[in-house]
Amino acid sequence: MTIATSEYISSSENETKLIASDISQKLKPGDVIALVGQLGTGKTFLVKSLCEKWEISDVTSPTFSIVNQYSGKINVNHFDFYRIKNPEELYNIGFEEYLMSGNTITFIEWADMFPEILPKDIIKIIITYSENNKRKITIE
Repeated sequence: MTIATSEYISSSENETKLIASDISQKLKPGDVIALVGQLGTGKTFLVKSLCEKWEISDVTSPTFSIVNQYSGKINVNHFDFYRIKNPEELYNIGFEEYLMSGNTITFIEWADMFPEILPKDIIKIIITYSENNKRKITIE
């Protein structure tokens, strides 16, 4: 997983979709993307916008289900750690097996809650509020 460090500024949903279009061309099956940002910064919207590029249209927040799986041009695992109390819950649902599937891209919202269980080789996307209701999207 190698992707150049990048920074984008989005002032609208349409701009975020354009950013997602650019990012989607850089991702490949086997990549694990850790999404970090405050509540409401647009983590799920970014995943939804990325998935649209892979002809996946049924993307919803996995907050209550912990993980959603989608199929399109690329298969996607979409985790949300927000309601997880401890890493054991993730091990119980087979988190490691999801990550070992080399034919999927895995997105993890609120990944910073349990950094100790993340693979070492991840792509980190940080979304923060910026002035005038803009969002800064940083890829590390």
